[in-house]
Amino acid sequence: MPNYLDQLAEFASRVSYHRLSDSARTAAADVLMDTIGAIIGGSRISENANLARLAAGNSNTGSATLLGHNLKAQPPMAALANATAGVSLEMDEGTRLGGGHPAIHVLPGALAVAEDLGCSGPRLAEALIAGYEVSSRIGGATKTLPNVHSHGTWGTIGTAVAAARLMDFNPHQMRGVINLSASMSPANTWTPCFQGATIRNVYPGRSGMQGVLAPQLLLCGFTPPSDAPTDVYTTILGDEFHPEATVAGLGSGPLRIEQNYFKFHACCLYNHPVLDAVEAIAARENLQHADIQNVNVTTVPFAQRMAQDYPPNMLSAKFHVPYAVAALLVSGRSDITAFYQNSVDNPAIQSLADRVSIISDPSMDLQNPDKPCARVDVALSDGRTFSESTTFHRGDFQRRRSRVELENKFRFLTSPTLSPDQTESVIRTTANFANLENVQTLTALLQPPPSRVLANAGTHPSS
Repeated sequence: MPNYLDQLAEFASRVSYHRLSDSARTAAADVLMDTIGAIIGGSRISENANLARLAAGNSNTGSATLLGHNLKAQPPMAALANATAGVSLEMDEGTRLGGGHPAIHVLPGALAVAEDLGCSGPRLAEALIAGYEVSSRIGGATKTLPNVHSHGTWGTIGTAVAAARLMDFNPHQMRGVINLSASMSPANTWTPCFQGATIRNVYPGRSGMQGVLAPQLLLCGFTPPSDAPTDVYTTILGDEFHPEATVAGLGSGPLRIEQNYFKFHACCLYNHPVLDAVEAIAARENLQHADIQNVNVTTVPFAQRMAQDYPPNMLSAKFHVPYAVAALLVSGRSDITAFYQNSVDNPAIQSLADRVSIISDPSMDLQNPDKPCARVDVALSDGRTFSESTTFHRGDFQRRRSRVELENKFRFLTSPTLSPDQTESVIRTTANFANLENVQTLTALLQPPPSRVLANAGTHPSS
């Protein structure tokens, strides 16, 4: 029987768009649109605009579009800049089943290589699905060390598999790419998230850049170890790796891209079940934040790490449960505007955040459907208390939000950069990209009209 690496390589090199289910095709289209929206939204942050200019400046003959800019770069540099932008607003999709946020680790590199090669929409979909499936499965089979952040950890593998699929690697070559790229896995920590150090946003950019290079390195003659995932994820980045879990059900059930979640709160996933509960209470009881005495949040143990000192900036606010709860109760919002610096500096939000307590419940788990993931109790000054529990957050594949809501999210994120006609064209093109003969038709829509280029840089305050 082939071992797990042979099975993953066989799957990745044989994915065929024409044999996909309608559900898988729809999932790929939705993930494509959503991830593009996250990238264009994040492209306006000042450091990301600077990175895009650096990427273009280091590419004499760039062939890959830097989304949100009238610039091009070589595919590795485009993957670096676009993936970094795409994670910066915490609006990129993910999966609870493992691998963290596969699309932002796969699509930027896949799109850059596909544009460079002039590939069709179906070829891009095959690459996206191959990279998503392999990286998610390897991530789900790994128990990482406590301070290892999932961003970037399996990203080099995801990008490398996608690029290799576009380059028509056979199963033997694909196995080599998986091993070689796993050996390039970056070691990233959670610490910058809590401190608000935006080097954290470069995690998927760096892994994407390396992933684009990995197939080329194999063609250059560089050789990989025989089983790099087991080596790396049991000795350096994790303490458990279960090869059999990477192939359980492979090819016989829904694809991982069909079992994802989309974000509608602009912050870390661990906030989402909590914020769903807060939204439900606020809508039902018409709360006024001035009447709130305190809020008790019972949720998964990791949330304790997200309840330290009050956050100093936008990034750290996205990884702080008391801030997210207070911002929603005070402003009524949890989109990207709720995490801007003027909101972080709002005395009313800070005062209420000081009265939000986090209680750890070890039995709660975001992957457990049999028990709530969060319980919120809001106590008012008049003695009344309101409570709500939630399981899967809204936007998860178990609690899908409508296509209209997903499109409206895309419009909100991209409207400052793209014209209305461009935005609607992207929505139509991604929904029908089975008919796309060349992805360059899509990427041509992802650059702002000249009137918006200078006006947009730095419009999302990040510090």
